[in-house]
Amino acid sequence: MTSEWWRTAAIYQIYPRSFADANGDGMGDLAGIRSRLPELADLGVDAIWLSPFYTSPQKDAGYDVADYCDVDPLFGTLADFDDMLAEAHRLGLKVIVDLVPNHSSDRHVWFQEALAAAPGSPERARYIFRDGKGEHGELPPNNWESVFGGSMWTRTTDPDGTPGQWYLHIFDSSQPDFDWEREEVREEFRRILRFWLDRGVDGFRVDVAHGLIKAEGLPDYTPPADAGSMGGNQHGLEAGVPLEPEIHDENVGAPYWGQEPVHEVYRDWRKVLEEYDGERILAAEAWVDPLSRVAKWVRPDEMHQAFNFAYLETPFEAAPLRAVIDHSIETFGAVGAPSTWVLSNHDVIRHASRLALTADSLQGHGIGPRSPGLPDPVVGLRRARAATTLMLALPGSAYLYQGEELGLPEAIDLPDEARQDPTWFRTGGERYGRDGCRVPLPWEADAPSYGFGPTDTTWLPQPGQWAEFARDRQRGVAGSTLELYRSLLAERRARSLATGELEWIEGLGDGVLAVRNGSVLVVANTGSDPVELPAGDVILASADLDGRTLPGDTTAWLAA
Repeated sequence: MTSEWWRTAAIYQIYPRSFADANGDGMGDLAGIRSRLPELADLGVDAIWLSPFYTSPQKDAGYDVADYCDVDPLFGTLADFDDMLAEAHRLGLKVIVDLVPNHSSDRHVWFQEALAAAPGSPERARYIFRDGKGEHGELPPNNWESVFGGSMWTRTTDPDGTPGQWYLHIFDSSQPDFDWEREEVREEFRRILRFWLDRGVDGFRVDVAHGLIKAEGLPDYTPPADAGSMGGNQHGLEAGVPLEPEIHDENVGAPYWGQEPVHEVYRDWRKVLEEYDGERILAAEAWVDPLSRVAKWVRPDEMHQAFNFAYLETPFEAAPLRAVIDHSIETFGAVGAPSTWVLSNHDVIRHASRLALTADSLQGHGIGPRSPGLPDPVVGLRRARAATTLMLALPGSAYLYQGEELGLPEAIDLPDEARQDPTWFRTGGERYGRDGCRVPLPWEADAPSYGFGPTDTTWLPQPGQWAEFARDRQRGVAGSTLELYRSLLAERRARSLATGELEWIEGLGDGVLAVRNGSVLVVANTGSDPVELPAGDVILASADLDGRTLPGDTTAWLAA
């Protein structure tokens, strides 16, 4: 009998560059992660997910992988990884690692071999090379635009110095896409999976799991004007907008996202994982619409989890929240999978800022000092705490992003010269990109780099107000965001909320969301006017209550 731990787990995302630095070079590393794991066990999470730490030129913060079976010296060694993994398991924490199958780095040995080989060669067939259009091949093979801005194609230069073929890269030009129609590519990733499974990892978060397969013929495509950087429509979850269109053609959409044959890849991977003892899992980063398409990734013979970006993108408003919660549970449940809930990650504006924006910011675009509609930090943190208090009462698995348990906002005022996200460079500063959610964490208020490392050096500058968010300033302090998270996770586990069923409660007022999950009644006031709480002892609340009055932007748990 299996425990199916992944159905209920609280999983904490570690962005290795920014979590903890053991050697003082300003870059987080595996030894730093190992040293801080006891604090995550104390927080009450069940597992950690590590963003890439593989050998990489770091053009896209490690999502450009040059060697999938080694550790980049920035982060340490394979021995450091093994030590970190052993410590996590000693503490009862599962370990999920990131896998990037859509593309490699242009420094990967395969791509270097492809550049040195002739058109039509087996070496080039591992990637997507095409002749250009125009009289002399001077135009790209189609009109596809990169997620990071500019063309999705880059032209090569032949050994004699003349212009050559073009290669496809959904993201940066330093990230050429593999051709997943080739069996050699599929076999290589089976080898990579087994390499890490043999070391003892508990699963893989699969980057761009909706990519890999491109539509036959690579037809021209222009995304809709309201599409985010990952090609979605931002889910349109405002009140009154249906979550599923009445008529939906599954084949309509970007020819490089969500192609049906991609599911063959994950059925194959699932078989590899099932060769191993224990419950090893696959979690999909699949930015596709609608949720019924996302559910395809978590059918019984494919992946175990898929990130619920529809929930992440929902405003803190009662009607759309109720709609997306119901729809998520119904849609994922229809294929026998849990819903996974998430509010922040390394690609989106931290929800302590995002929930207070007064202007739209599409996924991946980021915000900076010249952005319109910048958030009020007080309002943002209050809504973030209320939103998390609601999220952690829902059945299923929950993902937390490092630093949200400290209430960290987006770092908005990063100097232009400090920015490193390729989105910033490829758009000429038109989009700020994702640096603002990736700033190194504050651990101790009075230490160098706020305890991130032993020196003041950090790969991105930390804001001056980071001291007030430091972990040591919040530990044991009643009402702090850290203690709220610790209480939420402890009560979530003690009251078995992750395996519960929801029953909506009506009649508490406009803007109020009330739902019973087992022994807990959750009341979220998403409006501005205070409301009276129903009967029941208060277990916890995201902000101070005035007797039995629940203020706006506040969520409380009551004993049902």
